[in-house]
Amino acid sequence: MRFKQDGMDGSGISTLMSDAGLTNGAFYAHFASTDDLVAHVMADQVRTQVASYGTLRPGRAGLEDLVREHLSPAHRDHPGTGRPSAALFDEIDRCAGQTKQAYTGARDILDEIAARPSPEDSPSARGKATGPYTMLVQTLQLSRALSGRKFADEVLKEGH
Repeated sequence: MRFKQDGMDGSGISTLMSDAGLTNGAFYAHFASTDDLVAHVMADQVRTQVASYGTLRPGRAGLEDLVREHLSPAHRDHPGTGRPSAALFDEIDRCAGQTKQAYTGARDILDEIAARPSPEDSPSARGKATGPYTMLVQTLQLSRALSGRKFADEVLKEGH
């Protein structure tokens, strides 16, 4: 996905339309504004992320799988195919309200993580899931920001 690869500001309308095989004029037939497009993409990406958790093993084993996948060199090295949180987290705060609203669907991500260790108590566990999830996102961002692969790999390893 272009937004995750190049960032929201680095993805121009003409590039996005070209990727979709459309002309620039077709953009406004589908979206009211660039902000509208970003909000739709963000909502879709969050839904896709939540849906992907259905393929994880149940319980703690699935949580371990999620951490291993999220903090993998492959996820770090290919932001365009990774999770939206790690690729776009720092940009969302500069977006319009509708994009922030779309990203608030991340509550479902937290619910999914919270339900893994304690399925019977998932509503109250959301608060406990916020810290670890934030650490996953930030660990991956830090690893991506480093120029030395050895140190970047150490950061991922320590994040586990």
